[in-house]
Amino acid sequence: MYIRRHIESQILKVEAGFKSCLVTGARQTGKSTTLKHLHGDRTYISFDDPVILEETRREPGLFFRNNTPPIILDEVQKISELFPYIKILCDNLSDNGFIDLTGSQQYQLMKNISESLAGRIGILEMQPLSLRELRDDDFNKPFIPDESYITERKRSYTPENNVWKRIFMGGYPELAVSGKDWQLFYSSYVQTYLNRDLNEMLNVKDKLKFSRFLTVLASTTGQMLNYSNIADKVEISVATVKEWISVLEAGGLVFILQPFSNSALTRAIKTPKLYFKDTGLVCYLTRYQTPESAMNGAISGQLFETYIVSEIMKSFSNAGLDYRIYLSYYRGKDKIRRKEGSEIQPKESEIDLLIESGDMIYPVEIKMSANPKLSMSNAFDVIDLIPGKKRGIGTIVCMYQKCMWLSENVIVLPFEYI
Repeated sequence: MYIRRHIESQILKVEAGFKSCLVTGARQTGKSTTLKHLHGDRTYISFDDPVILEETRREPGLFFRNNTPPIILDEVQKISELFPYIKILCDNLSDNGFIDLTGSQQYQLMKNISESLAGRIGILEMQPLSLRELRDDDFNKPFIPDESYITERKRSYTPENNVWKRIFMGGYPELAVSGKDWQLFYSSYVQTYLNRDLNEMLNVKDKLKFSRFLTVLASTTGQMLNYSNIADKVEISVATVKEWISVLEAGGLVFILQPFSNSALTRAIKTPKLYFKDTGLVCYLTRYQTPESAMNGAISGQLFETYIVSEIMKSFSNAGLDYRIYLSYYRGKDKIRRKEGSEIQPKESEIDLLIESGDMIYPVEIKMSANPKLSMSNAFDVIDLIPGKKRGIGTIVCMYQKCMWLSENVIVLPFEYI
């Protein structure tokens, strides 16, 4: 069974405008499956095959003599020797969209692309399945919660009966379509993909410490990055922690959410936050074995926040937009100015997510609660300190089952609105 992916229309759009299309993303997110679904008649070659990989490395100049476009090349980060020949092929092709590439390590890919394929290739990032895709929902707009978005989304809103099952299962397509055992899938994923791929890049000698690192890192999802704390728990250096996290980020497994930066916010914390992109992987790494144990566990709030942030991130990726440009967060001690003119100096305030679109900033508070209160939006007033920016509708995304205005510029949205 194939689950229709919202990014399909963006792939076709990129193929129409560029000689080549690159789809990046973590292992097992469905990159090659989607391309083969769109172009079932194209030659498909995977450089995961060691025979093909070695043969191409030995004679890269012969590759396109034996394999002519249209073609799909999978895991191309493994074969940097081929990129100059892809450039030559792109320059010689008269039509666009005949070369599709996939890759699961963005750092290596971007290095090769900047050296060989700049201007010749369009790049998209595929995420695990979104809730919209799992429910076969046609709605495919990025989560920018202005009034038009809220009005349109309201028409197709349906409640989700078991969000914790969704959080626990995660979004990898193979789990959704094959009925494979959850424990077996994630165990194989960690052993086969994470350990193998990362060992190729890092040459990790102590596998037990790396496994411990993954568990510790998963338990910090949704929190500010504290490299020293992670290093102490795993008994490795801070430099090693930073290196391992950078590789996980390049592999599409984690997302580093940057703090909002503006000179007007003089007391804002500059530390980024880390989110895993798949909550099922977090549950596996932190030893939650059922949806109920995840819901009642010590990091349930972090899991729920991670799920919401990842769904928002997916809404941008599936619309062909780079979520890094739009998303940030705020935490700090800047004075909050009230409408009546008074100012409050908080001990510390936080806005879980800021969505920036043009001159508008939309503050988002994420709560696992089904009992939203206007006081949850108190920190939103800090946005009024930022010159040149306007505060958009503030949203409290939670488990309440109705869309409800709490004030003229603060609204409660059920998480399904994402």
